[in-house]
Amino acid sequence: MIILKTPMEIERMRISCQLTARTLKMIEPHVKEGVTTEELNDICHQFIIAQGGIPAPLNYRGFPKSICTSVNQQVCHGIPGPRVLREGDIINVDVTTIVDGWHGDASKTFSIGKITPQAEKIVRIAKECLDVGIRAVRPMGRLGDIGAAVENHAHRNRCSVVHEYCGHGIGRAFHEEPAVLHYGRPGTGEILRPGMTFTVEPMINLGARAIKHLPDQWTVVTKDHSLSAQFEHTLVVTESGFDVLTDLDGEYEGAAAAY
Repeated sequence: MIILKTPMEIERMRISCQLTARTLKMIEPHVKEGVTTEELNDICHQFIIAQGGIPAPLNYRGFPKSICTSVNQQVCHGIPGPRVLREGDIINVDVTTIVDGWHGDASKTFSIGKITPQAEKIVRIAKECLDVGIRAVRPMGRLGDIGAAVENHAHRNRCSVVHEYCGHGIGRAFHEEPAVLHYGRPGTGEILRPGMTFTVEPMINLGARAIKHLPDQWTVVTKDHSLSAQFEHTLVVTESGFDVLTDLDGEYEGAAAAY
């Protein structure tokens, strides 16, 4: 069942979403050569707790850390640990916080020093895929509009979209209905109604879309060892378009007006 949020609930949820966004902004200067992913986890954990939040991933279905850190060919759910970041790496930092029972979820792929043209391409295309997916959201549109927009942009740029993981409804629960696929056909799927809150979070591979799990049973990697990148926001469908709740800098302000 898709849970439509009231205006008051959306504002309460915005608080957690803004903490998530602030955490990603806070961690950015720390994401550099020589730091370990465990250190990034600990800094984020302490920041979230100090701001009155809870790191949602910690102990969620047994996940052992407070954020996800996915490096290079890692697609998602990388577990922070002793890995040291090196120049040329790309890393997705995925943050979800809980404030007063409401969740906010966002992620960003960072570049470590000078990266290769291939790495630059996948980071750029992944961000563009997020943007076209978000801009496909409009009231009485369809979930398939989002997936089609993402998939078409990825394929036009000779990249692939991971099918096994998708965006999701979010609110009082970390994962709610609906599932937000990043592939599909326009005009299909659930109708987008004002009050729906969900994430758009395409995982884009430079090579083929096939993936596999590492022995830790959490970390997902590309089967062909190609680079993967991801960006994510939490948003709500409004009467006139959408509102990106994890947008800290007003990047999407006015973007819904076209609809």
